[in-house]
Amino acid sequence: MAKILIVDDAAFMRMMIKDNLTKAGFADFEEAGNGEEAIEKYLSIKPDLVLLDITMPVKDGITALSEIRDIDTSAKVVMCSAIGQENMVIEAVKLGALDFIVKPFKPERLIQTVKNILS
Repeated sequence: MAKILIVDDAAFMRMMIKDNLTKAGFADFEEAGNGEEAIEKYLSIKPDLVLLDITMPVKDGITALSEIRDIDTSAKVVMCSAIGQENMVIEAVKLGALDFIVKPFKPERLIQTVKNILS
């Protein structure tokens, strides 16, 4: 079973992502509320996939992505961004993000992206 790290400063967004992925058959989740926590959790649990918000307090998603990729060049990271963050999305892809999901996202898009990357 794939281990998924969900990183977002909004608890309701983490819950929504978890609910959608649970309905699709995923069950092993860890959560982090900012980029700093994301890095700590990445090191301790070595997730198969990270769903990483871009805009967060303490450490943003772009910085966290860069640090996670420094730790593990094969890390699978999907960025979650609000509409209007295209420049940050381009930056994230250059840093190694495999895909991005625009919030508010459609559940099918989230599930399909996760399945594609983990298969």
